[in-house]
Amino acid sequence: MRKPRPPFFALALVAWALAAPLGAITAETVIDGKVFGMPEAQVFEEEYDGPPVVGDIVTMAPALAKLASGNKTHQVRIDILAREIELAPDLRFQAWTFGGMSPGPVIHLREGDRLQFTMKNRSAEEVAITPPMRDASPFLRSMIEGDLQKAKASVFPMPHSMDFHAGMVAMSDKWRTIQVGESIRFEFVANYPGIYLYHCGTPPVFQHMSMGQYGVVVVSPKDGYPTDAEIDREYVIVQSEYYLKPSSEEGIYELDYDAALRKEATIVAFNGHKTALVDHPLIGKPGERIRLYVHNVGPTDTSSFHVIGTIFDRVWYEGNPANLMRGMQTVLLGASNGAVVEFMIPEAGSYAFVDHEFADAAKGAVGKIVNELPPPSTEKKEPEMVH
Repeated sequence: MRKPRPPFFALALVAWALAAPLGAITAETVIDGKVFGMPEAQVFEEEYDGPPVVGDIVTMAPALAKLASGNKTHQVRIDILAREIELAPDLRFQAWTFGGMSPGPVIHLREGDRLQFTMKNRSAEEVAITPPMRDASPFLRSMIEGDLQKAKASVFPMPHSMDFHAGMVAMSDKWRTIQVGESIRFEFVANYPGIYLYHCGTPPVFQHMSMGQYGVVVVSPKDGYPTDAEIDREYVIVQSEYYLKPSSEEGIYELDYDAALRKEATIVAFNGHKTALVDHPLIGKPGERIRLYVHNVGPTDTSSFHVIGTIFDRVWYEGNPANLMRGMQTVLLGASNGAVVEFMIPEAGSYAFVDHEFADAAKGAVGKIVNELPPPSTEKKEPEMVH
């Protein structure tokens, strides 16, 4: 029986790899429409004390930035900050963050876009998020307008790194650990559409992720999804676990590493807070078509994502248009898996969404979709002051 030939992409990639000595594949190369061979990462020191998040394509979940047509090169900065954050009412946590919150900013790219990324390890600085800010990102503006985690500047010097699952590059170069006060700059091309995790890759990775260092990159397909013209609203939902125990400081919790190893989460949150999407529900009116970009960060457990009262008529597993499933009641997501789910709001009323592994729902993995929001509160929040 004749063996099937390997696909062209695999043959071309092998030939390209064999054509150059090990470690010498540095020239940018296009194979089957995918771009490989990025410049070497730069690690340097800079006198930068500006906004910790810069870029017009970075937002706070559940918001997703709008993209202009065609492929672009996007320059994004997300600095590493230590922050004290609220994960549930009256429960505060000493976290390690990308940009000041956990999860960090949502980055939106289009398949084929190039991301030029800069990050400074500012974990030894008290970095305040304050208006006005020149070059402020949509993410920072959202933090000022309504910071659900009520974050406070903190100090916790530690080496860190950035690992983008959306990138196809050498981890030993781009994802390298940087020390306190150092910065790193690198780039990659988003070769595949999907919903991708990013996280700190410094060992022990489990500890850094459990401390709050993660976020998502949404890479929209180059030609879009076939239902784009039908979508009325779209939102990003990031599920993650927190393992906590009281610290020596009254009212502050810290990582319970032993509980994390046992997979005994204290809180399982949507968008970083036990009541984030209950106190601030999503909007969906009868007859509207809703798209959710759902990602399960983990760092360890699975998610069985379900919207009560409707059925997902389309699910693109991992957000790739090639991975279409229809008529699903629940989407099973392992740690670092995502999906694009779409459904109709069938009639007037409230619709809860949950992790249908109900132990997780009991720990906070619950949100809701309502037809309209109540009138806004007139209470004013004082901005965090510069230290």
